[in-house]
Amino acid sequence: MSEEQREEYHVTGDEVVRKVKEIIAAGNARSIIIKNEEGKEIIQFPVTVGVVGALVAMPLVAVGAIAAMLTNCTIVVVKR
Repeated sequence: MSEEQREEYHVTGDEVVRKVKEIIAAGNARSIIIKNEEGKEIIQFPVTVGVVGALVAMPLVAVGAIAAMLTNCTIVVVKR
């Protein structure tokens, strides 16, 4: 069994939704975690194969609302 890989991206609040959309479009993420400047986890959501439409839209709405409150954050991508 292989170890999970993680990638971190440091972005501003304005860039969060765009970066999350890019990660989902790449198709190799298992879950996405967004942390605030202090490293505290704000939201985590799974990204499943075949996720489309409304299933993607709901987490993106939450991400957009959170991004409005953050100046800088870290996006952690757990890969397959």
